[in-house]
Amino acid sequence: MGEKVDAQRVSGRAMLGQTLRVLREKAGKSLGQLAEETGYEKSYLSRLESGERLSKVAVMEDLDGYYGTGDLLLSHWKAARLDAFKDQYKEYMALEATARIMWVFSLGVPGLLQTEDFAREVLSGAQTTADGDEAVEEQVAARLGRQYLLRQKPEPEVRVIVDEFALRRPSAQGKTWEDQLLHLEAAALWPNVALQVLPFSAGAHHHMNGSLTLFWQSDGSAVAYKEGNGCSRLIEDPHEVLRQRLSYDRLRDLALSPSESLALIRDVLEEHRS
Repeated sequence: MGEKVDAQRVSGRAMLGQTLRVLREKAGKSLGQLAEETGYEKSYLSRLESGERLSKVAVMEDLDGYYGTGDLLLSHWKAARLDAFKDQYKEYMALEATARIMWVFSLGVPGLLQTEDFAREVLSGAQTTADGDEAVEEQVAARLGRQYLLRQKPEPEVRVIVDEFALRRPSAQGKTWEDQLLHLEAAALWPNVALQVLPFSAGAHHHMNGSLTLFWQSDGSAVAYKEGNGCSRLIEDPHEVLRQRLSYDRLRDLALSPSESLALIRDVLEEHRS
C-alpha cells in the first residue's frame, strides 16, 4: 500500500516555490525588498513562491545570480516546467532534454523556434475560460523554456524542416510576424541548427497531417515522436524508429537546401515589409 504515496508527491512547481521562499528568508529579505532589488513585481514573486505561476527561464537565471546559487533554481525550474504537460509528453521532454541530435519536421513554426509573442498568439486560440490568460502564460513559459535546450552545453545538433505553409500563414499582428521571421532567419544561421523549408512545389507528402521528431542520445539510442489529428505517439521500437527516420530522409530530399531556405525566409520577410 505504501507505493500509493507517490500519487500525492509534491509537484515540481511547489518544490521550486518552496526553494524560492527558503532562499529569500535565508537572505533576510521581504518580498518587497526582493522586488525592489530584482525589478520583478512583488505580486509576481509571491505567486512564484506559492507555486501558482511558472516563470520564464530567464527569471530563474536572474534569481540564481542574485542569490549566488549557481544553477540551483534553474535545475528546479527544469523539473517544474514538466507540470505543464501531460504524462507522455513529459517522457518525450525528458528524452529531448538529453538528446545529442534532434531532427524535427513541422507543418507550422515549431515550438523550438517560436518567439514569445508568436507562441502566445498560437496558444491563445484554444483558451475560452475565464482563467485562459493564466493558462496561456503557463504554456508560453513552458514552451520558451524548451528553447533553452538549443543553447545548453554541449549544444545538440538540430535539423528542422518546416513546410512552406509555416511561412505563408502569418500571425494576426504584423510586428509579431516580422519578429518571428527575423527569429527564423537568425536561427538558420546558428552553427548547431540546419533549417530547411519544404516548398509547395514538392507537392503532397506523407506527413501532411502532423509533425515528426527524432532524437538520438549519446549512446546511439533513438526514439521518434509523432503528433497529428489530435493525438500523439512516442515510438521506441527500433524497427519503427528506423522507418520514421527513412520517412524523414524522404522529406529532406524534397526540401530546399539550408542556403535556399534562408533565401526564401528573407524573401518572405521582404514581402511582408513591402
